[in-house]
Amino acid sequence: MLSLRAVARPARRQFVAAAPRAVFSVTFQNQRFYSSKVAKFTGTKDSSGNYPVSIIEGDGIGPEISQAVKDIFAAAKTPISWEPVDVTPRLVDGKTTIPSETIESIQRNKVALKGPLATPIGKGHVSLNLTLRRTFNLFANLRPCRSIAGYETPYDNVDTVLIRENTEGEYSGIEHVVVDGVVQSIKLITREASERVLRFAFQQAQEIGRKKVRVVHKATIMKMSDGLFLNVAKEIAKEYPDIEFDAELLDNTCLKMTTDPTPYNDKVLVMPNLYGDILSDMCAGLIGGLGLTPSGNIGDECSIFEAVHGSAPDIAGKGLANPTALLLSSLMMLRHMELNEFADKIEKATFATLAEGKSLTGDLGGKAKTHEYAAAIISKL
Repeated sequence: MLSLRAVARPARRQFVAAAPRAVFSVTFQNQRFYSSKVAKFTGTKDSSGNYPVSIIEGDGIGPEISQAVKDIFAAAKTPISWEPVDVTPRLVDGKTTIPSETIESIQRNKVALKGPLATPIGKGHVSLNLTLRRTFNLFANLRPCRSIAGYETPYDNVDTVLIRENTEGEYSGIEHVVVDGVVQSIKLITREASERVLRFAFQQAQEIGRKKVRVVHKATIMKMSDGLFLNVAKEIAKEYPDIEFDAELLDNTCLKMTTDPTPYNDKVLVMPNLYGDILSDMCAGLIGGLGLTPSGNIGDECSIFEAVHGSAPDIAGKGLANPTALLLSSLMMLRHMELNEFADKIEKATFATLAEGKSLTGDLGGKAKTHEYAAAIISKL
């Protein structure tokens, strides 16, 4: 089960948020049964009795925060065997790809944990994050953002769930020079990809007990591309009479959420790729930043859980990095693997450490090093 339970700040109303679970085959009384299953973990234990997990430590601070997660998992005696893999890009027939042995590892293990990867700006290879999504057809990005005890922000009790189409849109990478000084970038929207992520959003809403799905779009301007996404959503909504459906323009959503995000706590928001990228980061800002935000990339054959913040090369190797985002993503991964007992134990220790506020990293207002923060969590296991 993909989950992130957050406890409200001590002096205020307390809540526990049930979290997203990315398995869609659910039977509901008096409702249609949908046979398609998304992100169903089918991995098996190795000879030592552990589940092998591919790990992409990433660039910059990636190795440091990955080590913190490994240390915490080891202390919690989590039945995981880490299988490090390399994603150094290679050009094959003019296309950016990752090593075949990495592809085989993730396909074999069915699940992976990924640290931050640096993306070249304006030149070089295609984004490795995009390459991974395409390689494994990770068609939905699931981003819960919930207020966390121990870190004060201007917003209280944020509990948003965003689902982003992960494979096309403006991120399709279809660009070319028309004439000197004129570049054209093509936004690709297909019925197939739209239907897939929209059905996931409705079934996700059923899984986590939310009664509303809202499409965020700009069909007023991009009448054909966003229009297709919106029209497919209206068709899919008819299959889920128990879920309310509506739509909202992207700019209106941004304005309303930054004014008061709590009216969105009963909804699952679903949107095309670029809007999802921007809006999910904006929501992360409501709860304190990307350093506190987990993420899951969902696919039929395998799923990859990741920290979505940057690689922060300026502080790499200094022991200043905050591993919370990668740790929370790893807990989503454990619940996806149905290792709920271990996820609950680590989560409880993590939130207790955050609420205590004595061993926080610099970005959270503390002075602790990465390993000191991890040690504080371990001491509470």
